[in-house]
Amino acid sequence: MSRRRLIGGMLVTPAATVLLNACGGESTSTGSTATTGATSTSAATGTSTTGAVPATAAWASGGTDPITVDYPATSIFANASTCELSLTPAETEGPCYFQSDTGEDIPEGRTGLPMQLAVQLVDTGCAPLEGYTIEVWHCDTAGIYSGDTSDSDDAARFAGSFCTADDAEAVESTWFRGQLTTDADGRVNFKTCFPGWYAGRTIHIHFAVTDPDGTTRVISQWCFPDEFTEEICTTHDLYADRGAQDTPLGGGTDTVFPADDYDVYLLDLEQNSDGTLLGYGVIQIDPTAVATESGSGGGGTPPGGGNGAPPASPDQDT
Repeated sequence: MSRRRLIGGMLVTPAATVLLNACGGESTSTGSTATTGATSTSAATGTSTTGAVPATAAWASGGTDPITVDYPATSIFANASTCELSLTPAETEGPCYFQSDTGEDIPEGRTGLPMQLAVQLVDTGCAPLEGYTIEVWHCDTAGIYSGDTSDSDDAARFAGSFCTADDAEAVESTWFRGQLTTDADGRVNFKTCFPGWYAGRTIHIHFAVTDPDGTTRVISQWCFPDEFTEEICTTHDLYADRGAQDTPLGGGTDTVFPADDYDVYLLDLEQNSDGTLLGYGVIQIDPTAVATESGSGGGGTPPGGGNGAPPASPDQDT
């Protein structure tokens, strides 16, 4: 099945089902170096560029305080006047999701490579969509998810060590989870840190989009180019102790992303002038479409895998 397809794997009530597109741009942003990240496909031209993010300065380290530049202008998303869909399959929510009311700044005291995550939501004509909720969640530099579901009905899902690796701090925390509502430009902007890895999965960020009525939800994931993850995981002071991830994106062994034709999942990346990371992408939805196919995902070993954590249960998707 081509990636130009309808997507499923979402929680849907009898309302509009949606299509999803992650179409990155190649414009530069205020406070950023003039580089484009990863392997990206332009919605306007259909051309691709591949490569790591050239670092003109040392990468920043810490929480989000080192982020001193403004978020990029909406023009960075470079929407074409005629918008060609490049549809991304819906992907698994995974066992480590729970809703957090954290807003823009989501590390909650955790550290890493500080990162701006800028997202625009548009319809099939590239018009911005206002009033939609966009959620993001990911693990910390050690590959561990927060697991505080004390106010949730699904706390039982976090029993054991799959998500939290039985880390006492993790089970009491909501780090690296947030949700925001799109503005008139279809924008949300998060402050976070570049995720770490755990065995069986390439480094990734989960995201979900919910319509203003709360009746339709789309779930998918973003990823990063191998050249970039290799650089950060082997040279950055807060990642190098664990070394390179065991599941590269291009190795064909990740349990969610395909072995090739994965451009649509990639965030565009730039190094900001303050040494922090900018990741940005467009999510494109068609509220009138009808899903014909369910999303799928696979199971990997749990967060913290490779450091003594037990393997995942066969029915757990990551």
